[in-house]
Amino acid sequence: MKHAARACWRFSLACLACLCLQLPASQARAQEALHLTQAELMQAPGGYAGPVQSAIDPAALTGPWQPVQLPHTFYGQWAPPAAAGDRPRVVTRWYRVRPGTFEMPGGTAAFYVVRGQMVGQIAIYGDGRLLFRSRGSPVWNVFRHPAIFVPLNLAADAPPPREFLIRLDTVNGSTGALSTLWVGDAHAVYVRYARRLWLESEIPFMSSAAFLAVGLFSLGVWFWRRREPIYLLFFGTALCTVIRRWHFYENIDLLPMPDPWFVWLTLNALTWQAVMLHYFFEVLHRRRRPWMGIVLAGLGLLCTLATLPAPFLLSGMAQFRQTIYGGLIVANIVVIGVGWYSSWRARSHEGLVLAVGHLIALVLGTHDWLKFNSHLIDTESIALTPYVTGGLFALFGYVMFRRYVRALGQVEEVNAGLEARLAAREAELAESYRLLRDVEQRETLNRERARLVQDMHDGLGSSLMTALRVVEYGRADEAAVAEVLRACIDDLKLTIDSMEPVEADLLLLLATLRFRLGPRLENSGIALRWEVQDVPNLDWLEPRNALHILRILQEAFTNVIKHTRATEIRVSTGMADGGVQVTVADNGPGFVLADGLGRGGKGLANQLRRAEAVGARLELQSDAGGTRFSLWLPLRNGAAAAAPPQAAADLAT
Repeated sequence: MKHAARACWRFSLACLACLCLQLPASQARAQEALHLTQAELMQAPGGYAGPVQSAIDPAALTGPWQPVQLPHTFYGQWAPPAAAGDRPRVVTRWYRVRPGTFEMPGGTAAFYVVRGQMVGQIAIYGDGRLLFRSRGSPVWNVFRHPAIFVPLNLAADAPPPREFLIRLDTVNGSTGALSTLWVGDAHAVYVRYARRLWLESEIPFMSSAAFLAVGLFSLGVWFWRRREPIYLLFFGTALCTVIRRWHFYENIDLLPMPDPWFVWLTLNALTWQAVMLHYFFEVLHRRRRPWMGIVLAGLGLLCTLATLPAPFLLSGMAQFRQTIYGGLIVANIVVIGVGWYSSWRARSHEGLVLAVGHLIALVLGTHDWLKFNSHLIDTESIALTPYVTGGLFALFGYVMFRRYVRALGQVEEVNAGLEARLAAREAELAESYRLLRDVEQRETLNRERARLVQDMHDGLGSSLMTALRVVEYGRADEAAVAEVLRACIDDLKLTIDSMEPVEADLLLLLATLRFRLGPRLENSGIALRWEVQDVPNLDWLEPRNALHILRILQEAFTNVIKHTRATEIRVSTGMADGGVQVTVADNGPGFVLADGLGRGGKGLANQLRRAEAVGARLELQSDAGGTRFSLWLPLRNGAAAAAPPQAAADLAT
């Protein structure tokens, strides 16, 4: 950013240096133009000279000529038409100027009229040949002659005219004026013309275009945020301001509508501009005056309807136009005064700035009104009203910018408050989570403690108690006691293994079982065939459920070792009925399932109870080829909870 700013400053200084270097040359060329302040005036005999011709004979204008000082102002009294529908009578005035010889360093010459102020038409002749003719309507030409530039000779060998005739066709009764004239080197004359054109037309046009563009953007914002009418008021103010000063824009050569509609449009733009200003003040100082808004809107609507370009209104409209303008000036003064007072009471800085700015704009408008209607002010002075648009654009832009910055500040304050509250809530939640984790950890420890106690009591404790009874009563030899103690040690190891995390991997759990029971099978002379395949993970396989599965499969292995004469055990896994199935099969002689189930052992009951706890199903098949034990496990915890318990009578298939 610093480098960019430094580059902008360097570029600005370079442009200023170039301008300073060119200024002496421009002033030298400007001195090569002749300033004409003397002329002769003649009014055409009969008042009107007829249509404008392409060429005239200057010697034919033999009327009395009188010398006048430029700029010259002429006055007339209003005379209504003789009959309804008749056009107002036109009066032709001729101005004659003889500049004599002048220098043309560039070989070409030009003629420059600083201002021709009249309600009518203007035509310029050089040595009897038509050089320029205004194209707009009489009303439009009131403002369309801020500066007239006329090239005199397009080639260096063509001499410029020696006599100029300026024809003014003005509406009877209207007041007008003709400024001083310049003639000489084309470049020197154009420098003066371009400077005035920029000051009086181009700069105001660019500011008006920017005002209207931002107003259209504000209208788009209002469509999305209907709750904030200030954006709509900004657009309405921009539109009325630009329309009101439409006639000052140099880029528009001809009026694209009839004169009555143009007057009606610009007049009522001033009317509704006052209404918009009142409501804009109310948004700023927040002091509602509904009665004043209703009165202003009613007067605006009445003025709009009363000045409509209807045939029966046109005859009186010209008479009351000045009265209407006077009433609108009074209405604007009232709106500005009330807005300033309310803003002062409400300590609204934006409202006070807007009131002072509109008061200055009203003074500038009064200046131009006197300039164009009474000619009490120098005709050649630059109109100030076009700059009102740029000034109002700056004022309203300042107000909107202040409100935008204030809104950003409020948003930042709200965000800071929300961040503080969020930090406090996060701290509270962190403390709550810590307490919950502590409670959950204690509950988990209690559950695990209860589970281990229950499992050791039912499994290891029962086995140890049985072994103790056998030893106390002398019913078992050392081999039987050793077998019981091995089973107890296996139970203890499986209980400890169930506490290890298996991360929902059933194969890891089966590998643990293989590691613990492998030596026991080997001591019993039983070969183990491990045909385990990959199966999906079980998300519900936590330590408690893992112990249930280990106990179920341990009981299956124990039954094979104790009650069969098998020499081989085959363990396999696979998918069945949307779940995982673990199969333990031996090659023993088999047995009758009804007899085995009727012995009343607790092993099968414990298997069923544990299977019900995890939502599993058991299946037992036995024939002469061996016994096959299957354990079906659901894939999801929900399926495990929904699986029906399996009755012991259903195991025989």
